[in-house]
Amino acid sequence: MQIALSEHFTYRKLLRFTLPSVAMMVFTSIYDIVDGFFVSNFVGATPFAALNLIFPFVMIIGAVGFMVGVGGTALVSKILGEGDKKKANEVFSWLIYLLIAAGTVLSIIGIIFMKQAALLLGADADMLPHCVTYGRILLIGMVPFMLQNVFQSFLVCAERPKFGLWITVATGVCNMVLDALFMAVFHWGIWSAAAATAFSQLIGGLVPLIYFFSPNKSLLRLVKPVPHMRAVAKACTNGASEFVTNISYSIITILYNFQLMKFAGESGVAAFGVLTYTGFIFVAVFLGYAIGSAPLFGFNHGAKNRSELHNLFGKSMRLIALAGVILTAVSIAVAYPVSLLYVGYDKSLFQMTVHGYIIYSFSFLPCGFNIFASSLFTALNNGLISAVISFSRTLVFQVLAIFLLPLLFGLDGVWFANVLAEFLALGVSIFFFVSRKRKYRY
Repeated sequence: MQIALSEHFTYRKLLRFTLPSVAMMVFTSIYDIVDGFFVSNFVGATPFAALNLIFPFVMIIGAVGFMVGVGGTALVSKILGEGDKKKANEVFSWLIYLLIAAGTVLSIIGIIFMKQAALLLGADADMLPHCVTYGRILLIGMVPFMLQNVFQSFLVCAERPKFGLWITVATGVCNMVLDALFMAVFHWGIWSAAAATAFSQLIGGLVPLIYFFSPNKSLLRLVKPVPHMRAVAKACTNGASEFVTNISYSIITILYNFQLMKFAGESGVAAFGVLTYTGFIFVAVFLGYAIGSAPLFGFNHGAKNRSELHNLFGKSMRLIALAGVILTAVSIAVAYPVSLLYVGYDKSLFQMTVHGYIIYSFSFLPCGFNIFASSLFTALNNGLISAVISFSRTLVFQVLAIFLLPLLFGLDGVWFANVLAEFLALGVSIFFFVSRKRKYRY
């Protein structure tokens, strides 16, 4: 039985509604983890380091999809809450069509300048060909990747989160099977890792595209394009925080790589790759909850249902606090076996990875609150506050930490940087939670 956006949410109903989005994001992170595992173990440490070096550049281009998906969902949910389904479908459709056009142009530009980007990011002679090959093939599948991210949010808005989950599962299984086949069986090299990812994203992007083009019983459907430029501007403003988050994350990853090359060389970049690849599975829990709950806040904001906003906010804060404690403990517990799985073939790299992993784990305590804060204000159509929280969390505090802490603590300063940045950002999140409570009455 489908749960409607307009219902009153108990803990049980809230978890039922958001768990498909959580599972969707966790599963997405798992098949990324598998991607890195096969490259590291069947292609080598240098290609694995090259993959981690160029991936942020690819994600800068892909950030447009996250912006349109989250910002557009917040706007469309609000319009649905106001009772205007026709306009909601027109805005939804216009955003999808513009995204396809923009994604195509950006992908072509990225493919052309891939070599220059790799050199700018610090690729040496050994890493450069791997960076260029991997990056260009990924960009061939960039438009489906953008659509996949957009539809993850819109399927929740359309009251079809379980359908989004099954699409993600199918995409992930395809990617993992092809990874194993291409690298473990055929030994085709790093290009096959990118090819497996790009091919699997066709499922994630095109299946929901076909679904929304076809007659369906959900709240949304793709219709003839009707220009809504103000809506596009509003959606982009709403989603600015997610755009900032993804751009900032890519920039910060680049800075981490620079610092790690300085303090630990190629091994440091590889160790950080293990942290970010596998650590994202914990972050994915919070991201999934944010994606799953955002349409609820947007709908009730549009419907001016203040009591339900208050109900959702209180339950969300308690769930996030509990998840933060559990995930931190689990991350510390798996530091040894995960590091052994990825880099057990190199003793010094293994020891470095375990040590960094344990320190990095404490960032999950405040992380969920910061992700939720940014998502909440996006859902309330306050893109400015959302962007301030994201900008502080993912760029300002990270830059300060990554440059200052290594001066005091050396390599350990690099591992502590994310922990400090998240706790500083928590202060910003709390400030906006408190100062805007009277306005939005959550």
